[in-house]
Amino acid sequence: MARLPRLTLPGYPHHIIQRGNNRQTVFSSAADRQMFLALLDESARKFGVALHAYVLMDNHFHLLATPSTAEGLPQMMQAAGRRYVRYFNDRQGRTGTLWEGRYRATVIEAERYLLPCMAYADLNPVRAGLVAEARDYPWSSYGHYAGLRVDGLLTPHPMVWALGNTPFAREAAYAELVRAGITLEQQDQLTRSALSGWALGGENFVAELQKRTERRITKNPPGRPTRAKNENEIDL
Repeated sequence: MARLPRLTLPGYPHHIIQRGNNRQTVFSSAADRQMFLALLDESARKFGVALHAYVLMDNHFHLLATPSTAEGLPQMMQAAGRRYVRYFNDRQGRTGTLWEGRYRATVIEAERYLLPCMAYADLNPVRAGLVAEARDYPWSSYGHYAGLRVDGLLTPHPMVWALGNTPFAREAAYAELVRAGITLEQQDQLTRSALSGWALGGENFVAELQKRTERRITKNPPGRPTRAKNENEIDL
């Protein structure tokens, strides 16, 4: 069967991953990263998307964002992505594609996974061995939430506001959350859900989410009978 359309629902946080084609470098300098963030900021505002968190690695990036409309997220990603490819190709004297196909994304349950997803993104440079601590990497949203700088690109999610009654309390709580890290199970869940497009959350969350879309949001359980596929169909 044809691949499923992306799961995009207004009002819910989405974890987004975009990789370079063949895992090639997509950000080769500070200027590249600054340009991409500027384009992302412009497109997010234009299409009504609240960007909660990000990390820009050399060959891919992660975003955590909540669109206000069903079209907002794909419009933001298309606008920022296309303009950045033109910029990067001109700067590098190259032609052709930059991204590895379409971006990957899915909806996550905020109460269970939003803060772990933010920590997951902030710890990416640490896991990659680029820095010793998340605070040492300048191209993530960690600095904003830990009180190291102000990043106008970001819109804090209500789950962040719930970390404390004062800015200092929230910053300290978030820094401790990242210091404690996430489990390997959480890391795997966040990666697999974004790459597969299946919603990530508890049973009640998934059940309520399914009522809001005709698109199937979870993988069929093991052992469920399925009709025979013809030779042109593929597994998702």
